[in-house]
Amino acid sequence: MTVQHFTPEGMLQPVPYHHVAVGTGTKHVHVSGQVARQADGTPVAPGDLAGQVAQALRNTAVGLEGAGASFADVLRLTFYVTRWSPEKIGDLMAGVEAVAEGIGLRLPMPPASLIGVEYLFEPDVLVEVEATALLD
Repeated sequence: MTVQHFTPEGMLQPVPYHHVAVGTGTKHVHVSGQVARQADGTPVAPGDLAGQVAQALRNTAVGLEGAGASFADVLRLTFYVTRWSPEKIGDLMAGVEAVAEGIGLRLPMPPASLIGVEYLFEPDVLVEVEATALLD
């Protein structure tokens, strides 16, 4: 196994992600800037955080597959969310849970960070997802 995810006893639990990932492969895969857009640029789920999270994760899965990887190989996820507030966690997790099984994203997720930002590249973009994976 290239990547092992776990949360050691003594770390905050439960959270929707593992706190630690150990990778033993040699090929790094970085997928960045995934937003709720179709391949032709058409926006998906305008104004809907859960829908945008789901689409951004689908796009991340496409990027991983293109590099010969999957979510099983992901060491770390980063979510950038515009105008973040703690009340939005339910919508963010609803988006994750809506697609997790279909894209092979196991829950709890790999180590993840959620970073609140004021603005992303266009006003209708509510979330951006980045993934780092490791392959043998």
